[in-house]
Amino acid sequence: MTQTAPAATSAQRSVTSGRGALAAVGLALFCIQLDFFGLNLAIPNMTVDLHTTTDDVQWVLSAYMLSLGSLFILGGRLGDIYGRRPMLLAGISVFTAAAVLCAVAPNLGSLVVFRVLAGVGAALIFPVGVAVVSNAFDSRHRAKALGATFAIANIGTAVGPFVGGGLSQGPGWRWIFWALAPVGLVSLAIAWRSVANSRDPAASRRIDYAGAGLLVAGVAMLSFVVDRIGSWGWDSVRSIGLLVLAAALLAAFVWTETRVREPLVDLSLFQNLPYVLVTTLGSITNIGYGVLIFVVTLYLQGVRGLSPIMAGCVFLAPAILVSISGPIGARLNSLFRPTLVMAVSGTVGAVAVLGMTHVVPWAAFIPLFALAGFGYGLGWGFANLATQDVVDPDRAGEASGVLLTALVSMGGIGLAIVANAIGSLERDGHSQQAAYWGSLRVVALVTIAAAITALVVRAILVHRGRMQPLSMKR
Repeated sequence: MTQTAPAATSAQRSVTSGRGALAAVGLALFCIQLDFFGLNLAIPNMTVDLHTTTDDVQWVLSAYMLSLGSLFILGGRLGDIYGRRPMLLAGISVFTAAAVLCAVAPNLGSLVVFRVLAGVGAALIFPVGVAVVSNAFDSRHRAKALGATFAIANIGTAVGPFVGGGLSQGPGWRWIFWALAPVGLVSLAIAWRSVANSRDPAASRRIDYAGAGLLVAGVAMLSFVVDRIGSWGWDSVRSIGLLVLAAALLAAFVWTETRVREPLVDLSLFQNLPYVLVTTLGSITNIGYGVLIFVVTLYLQGVRGLSPIMAGCVFLAPAILVSISGPIGARLNSLFRPTLVMAVSGTVGAVAVLGMTHVVPWAAFIPLFALAGFGYGLGWGFANLATQDVVDPDRAGEASGVLLTALVSMGGIGLAIVANAIGSLERDGHSQQAAYWGSLRVVALVTIAAAITALVVRAILVHRGRMQPLSMKR
């Protein structure tokens, strides 16, 4: 009895610590998702309050995405090298402080600077947080824990438009940031108390500064061009020139990584075929999810004539299903390979979109919208979960950083293409609804085609003995 008691106490302590890490990371990710998806509906009110134009205020979102997308890989790698606990605490602290600074920003210029700071914090939280949860649980419970983490985060994704619309229409857009601050502080307190440190024991403490600089510059340039391309046009000299420059910087990054002794990203990661498929399907379903939220937000207010808060209420339907996609994904993770889960979930979302764009009554539209959000949400959310299952836990931060960079970059490119297409269709005389629904249908068909292609490729690789069958061995 005396010998087993300490072991039991240690096990209980480990379980408590794991749950604390899950709660801390889940709340931090909730804040990030709520921030981004809630702020979109506040742009009109911010324009009036800050006495500027919509194009200028758009930098509140663009500056955040630039810093976020360009620093994901570096953030994940810093966690692997220097320890995930200190990097997670730093990320939550920076993001929470930036939220307070944004709430009191006196003008647009300072607000944009503080949004860059928020992006830095989020770029640490996302990849490091996923790695923290992954390392806090053993292989039997890891998928369930990650599923619960993303369930909490997805609530922020889904209710963001409702909260953002309600607060911007009520007390004002600054309260979106004020609402984030206490949640961030709770997350920080739980992380300080519960998160144990972990790092890649084989990682050198040296950082590939040349690679980091090229990567940050390349992704930032790509994100910037994608953000501006709707105004400049795809065929403008600026767009083409800066796209070529972004491609050159990213090519130089790859060249550098093959020649340095301690690269920022070990390119052998892309020899992991399951990881490549997960990243590809995750990027495509994330494009579908982002476009769905963007277009439906425009449709509800521009075509249906709903107020921001009423439009936000419609998003409560997908919020319910998206919030449970994490636990469902964790359950599916024990039964099927990631490729099948992501291909099927993306197809479900795409088919629901095709149905949604052909109905008018709320009784049909809202359930189909909810199902579309669930399918796409499960697809991109499962990518984060599956990554931790197809790579070594010691490389969790690096793999998560690469995945998130792909998700954000491809999501931004996809959204820019759709926004540009909608504008072109409207200029050609199409109605708003026709432009919105036509764009959504194209994205849905692309998703279905990608899902089929991924499954065919995987079947060929299984036949050749290079990948395992779709049914799980566990």
